Amino acid sequence: MTRIAIGGFLHETNTFAPTKATYADFVHGGGWPAMAHGADVLKTMRNINVGLAGFIEDAEARGWELIPSISCGASPSAHVTKDAYERIVTEMIDGIAKAGKLDAVYLDLHGAMVTEHFDDGEGEILARVRKVIGPDLPLVVSLDLHANVTPEMVAHADALIAYRTYPHVDMADTGRASANHLALLLEGNHFAKAFRQLPFLIPISWQCTNDEPCKSIYQKLAALESDDVPTLSFAPGFPAADFPGCGPTVFAYGRTQADADAAADTIAALVTGHEDDFDGRIYSPDDGIRHAMELAKQASKPVVIADTQDNPGAGGDSDTTGMLRALVRNNPSKAAIGVIYDPASAKAAHQAGEGATVTLQLGGKSGIPGDAPYEEKFVVEKLSDGKFVAPGPYYGGRDMDMGPSACLRIGDVRVVVSSHKAQLADQAMYRYVGIEPTAQSILVNKSSVHFRADFEPIAETLLICAAPGAMPADTAALPWTRLRPGVRIKPNGPAFRLGT
Repeated sequence: MTRIAIGGFLHETNTFAPTKATYADFVHGGGWPAMAHGADVLKTMRNINVGLAGFIEDAEARGWELIPSISCGASPSAHVTKDAYERIVTEMIDGIAKAGKLDAVYLDLHGAMVTEHFDDGEGEILARVRKVIGPDLPLVVSLDLHANVTPEMVAHADALIAYRTYPHVDMADTGRASANHLALLLEGNHFAKAFRQLPFLIPISWQCTNDEPCKSIYQKLAALESDDVPTLSFAPGFPAADFPGCGPTVFAYGRTQADADAAADTIAALVTGHEDDFDGRIYSPDDGIRHAMELAKQASKPVVIADTQDNPGAGGDSDTTGMLRALVRNNPSKAAIGVIYDPASAKAAHQAGEGATVTLQLGGKSGIPGDAPYEEKFVVEKLSDGKFVAPGPYYGGRDMDMGPSACLRIGDVRVVVSSHKAQLADQAMYRYVGIEPTAQSILVNKSSVHFRADFEPIAETLLICAAPGAMPADTAALPWTRLRPGVRIKPNGPAFRLGT
């Protein structure tokens, strides 16, 4: 029987964010499944939208024996602590080393992990795996669309395969694609690699694959795949990691070097040819709320606003108050915002009880410039233990644990408050505290794009607002110091120079 060692370790690192990822964060998981060890990985990673789950399903259908080590993920944040990284990677490497005779290794990684001691977290993982398994055993890796792929990652893996959708509704499908490519390698096929780093950073709000230019780029990418080029990826990158590997990349695997180069060059040229198109309208908080209120007068469905700069899926703490203040200032009817992460306020709401009025210093505790706690009186409308299922296309049926949570009301504005962080990318993240999202006129989601998978079908229109937060919508606003010299810090923006 074909024996495959498997594991998963996912983190998207915003090196400018206020809070680091500890071992406890990976144990809980945030929006990811809780940490699993050994055989429990095969129980946890099933029937959910995660790369490892898709790989396991496909591998078992092929009759492969799977030897799991560890699976874990944590909400995007600042650097992964050295303690967390070394504990998790050591368990993963030890599991592979002790697995006995193997035919291959598959890992589900993010591709944009920066740690306290390594710029390229995944490159270091793959180097350690390669040291254990030797140069010839196949090593295949699924990656996030936001991966900042490095030359070291490409060198150590036989194949890197990235998601193709943002919102990421194809994570499990990417795991299946990884199994399919691994099957080709196990049949004795060998593929040449091509890797291209592109010359400008792409803001995450304009990486959405439902819209142009990414929609057409990924259609072309899929059309280029063939027997000669079985795997081709474009990763727009995560543009908040201050190290030389940050930025969009293309990577291809072909029967010949010429096949791989031609496919990679075609997509690289297509992306760079669309540089002007990776941009769009972003509103200030008050302008966005006022515009939403005007649209809502004639709308039959909610106007949905992305509070993009405090997206916990991009390293924000999900606790800034800029959009809440704009809502209260402009006093719309039937408005809701979530999720504000504030364990102390959630605890106070639970102590007061449903129906009580409480004075809180809500949110604003992450130290973001221009932000502060919002001190006001709120009515406690609904309490929750924070446990529910998120059935929408992004979370894909994951069991969620937001900890003690509450729906607070101020005027006709309702606020979801939680004790754990996860970006608001599922309608259930309103319903679990008694808010029906389809009945609101305005919804403000702490998310950038992932929310669109579940909210676009119920939305009159979508707007993007920029209130203070850890993930600037304009990548040129970040204080870069260590990028690759010459890369443009935004589409058509200035080139980065060391010491400037």
